[in-house]
Amino acid sequence: MTEWITQMMESLGYLGIGMLMFLENLFPPIPSELIMPLAGFTISQGKMGFLPAIAAGTIGTVLGAFPWYFVGYFFGEARLKAWADRYGKWITVSSKDIDKAVNWFNRHGGKAVFLGRLVPGVRTLISLPAGLAGMNFPLFLLYSTIGTVIWTTLLTWLGYALGENYDEVDHYLGPVSKIVLLSLGIGFGLWIWRRQQRTNHP
Repeated sequence: MTEWITQMMESLGYLGIGMLMFLENLFPPIPSELIMPLAGFTISQGKMGFLPAIAAGTIGTVLGAFPWYFVGYFFGEARLKAWADRYGKWITVSSKDIDKAVNWFNRHGGKAVFLGRLVPGVRTLISLPAGLAGMNFPLFLLYSTIGTVIWTTLLTWLGYALGENYDEVDHYLGPVSKIVLLSLGIGFGLWIWRRQQRTNHP
């Protein structure tokens, strides 16, 4: 993976950064925690500019967020609620639960998208509920861009500061992604278990 990312960046430059960050949103195994620090290291060697590299990473990431947003948007709340009423009994999720989730996202969607773009393991996933909730697209774009600029700048600076040890960023942040996803999975599992307990013991 590291060799392929390096070759892409060396052969395509800023376009390579943008393409890699776009693909990172579609295929999460491609880590931004390695792409942007490598860009930072390349900058430290005088082969790239700091601002153009961040701009390329930001544009690629934001464009990569669009497909998941539109998947959620076109699948739609109505279809999701119909699915929940038909199959949700197996995990005790109903259309009313979907309504609550969408209402919550409508109230806090901006903050959720902004913060989600800063959390490894959630960065890609946050676009889907934003689309499902029908979040205003310009607002989605705004909060996604702000969060992404901060994230790409941080990773690029770390790569610049670490130099040849830029891959240490992925070494430390990689496990964070797994912990976050595991925590979300456990939290969802506990929520389902509590719902089932309430259903079985009214």
